Amino acid sequence: MSHSTHSSAELKALDRAHHLQPFTDYADYRQQPGRIITSAEHITIRDSDGREYMDGMSGLWCCNLGYSQPDIVNAVTSQLNELPFYNNFFQCSNQPSVELASALAELLPDPFNNVFFTNSGSEANDTNLRIVRRYWDLLEKPNKRIVLSRQYGYHGSTIAAASLGGFDFVHGQFEKLPYVEHIQPPNWFAHGRHLSEHDFGIEAAQQLQKAIDHHGAENIAAFIAEPVQGAGGVIVPPASYWPEVQRILDAHDILFISDEVICGFGRTGEMFGYQTYNTKPDLITFAKAVTNGYQPLGGVMVSDRIAEVITSQGGEFGHGFTYSGHPAACAAALATLHIMARDNIQQNVKNHLAPHFQAGWQALADHPIVGHVRGLGMFGSIELVGNKQSGERLGKDSEAGATCRQACLDNGLVMRAVGDSMIIAPPLVCSTQDIDELLRRAIAALDATAAHFGV
Repeated sequence: MSHSTHSSAELKALDRAHHLQPFTDYADYRQQPGRIITSAEHITIRDSDGREYMDGMSGLWCCNLGYSQPDIVNAVTSQLNELPFYNNFFQCSNQPSVELASALAELLPDPFNNVFFTNSGSEANDTNLRIVRRYWDLLEKPNKRIVLSRQYGYHGSTIAAASLGGFDFVHGQFEKLPYVEHIQPPNWFAHGRHLSEHDFGIEAAQQLQKAIDHHGAENIAAFIAEPVQGAGGVIVPPASYWPEVQRILDAHDILFISDEVICGFGRTGEMFGYQTYNTKPDLITFAKAVTNGYQPLGGVMVSDRIAEVITSQGGEFGHGFTYSGHPAACAAALATLHIMARDNIQQNVKNHLAPHFQAGWQALADHPIVGHVRGLGMFGSIELVGNKQSGERLGKDSEAGATCRQACLDNGLVMRAVGDSMIIAPPLVCSTQDIDELLRRAIAALDATAAHFGV
């Protein structure tokens, strides 16, 4: 436990009394206290009651290198001792932000040679909207305002980023931006079981064409999408989906924003998800794993096509954040990239770890309450059902997902429930033995869930 003068019970009471957490039912939480996480190492986290859990979600999709990376700690500490902060406004920079911008430009192939730093993926997607708007205005195409997104996409939690996201219950709690429109996601289990996965992938991509036909390409500024929809349930699209989407985008003058906050930095097996699917984005959103979660940092990789316009024609770009390119956060990112290169993280994921994980994960399809398995690289999802043929759920109102999530915790495993989908994203530094143990605990949780529902 950390050096606190409070007991576990006192911490939980203080938490309920004063702390408003993200995405939490506060009335429910004040009746049923959660967990206070106090320490972690490698892929294990511990709570204030002394319980240990294998972290099957890499923190929140961000601790790809686990919790034992002293090189990142040392880099941040050293930077705080040298220059803890200075802003990057008004023709200023700092050494770590300059070096990180250069390192990211080197990491990504052309045409990505410029980066705008933010503190999160949410702010990065706000920045995308500002860049897209400025780009089209400078090209004297002011009618191009509509941004297309997808249902169950997740792009952050600011007003703008949550508008881009595709969750109705979130939109019901504020007035979303009027120029954002959503299309159906490529979720075969939810929308396409009457078709082959290949045919459904084409059909799902055609939802983009229908939206373009409806609004007119001359009015559409951009399409934003995650290569794999993470928080929406690890929706891995059919192989036919992205080639058809790219064909449609190529046929119209519409920018493509690839949101890589979850997929970036090795999770798909390539360094970025767009490389897995061979798409051609104009803007790339990144955050989370860029610092291994050790510091808040996000940003936008800007293609040469866009950078040349906004840097040569635009005058002053009236946008930025106090902590854009924060020196300590950039130092953490530089250390993270160094570890990834030194330890061949991405290549090991692609060639060894992901194939081992996916083989075990796909085998869960044989479990009596698993109706569908999705997976790519180092993440996956399973659909919990009471009837494999019809897809009928085990209970009402996501009851099965909530039951399975608790069963995972009871078995010392952190997985996440999205409705009745169970999703997982293990750290990229797992051993094959770690993966085997993680899967063993997942199966135990599925068995407990089946027993709960009498299956």
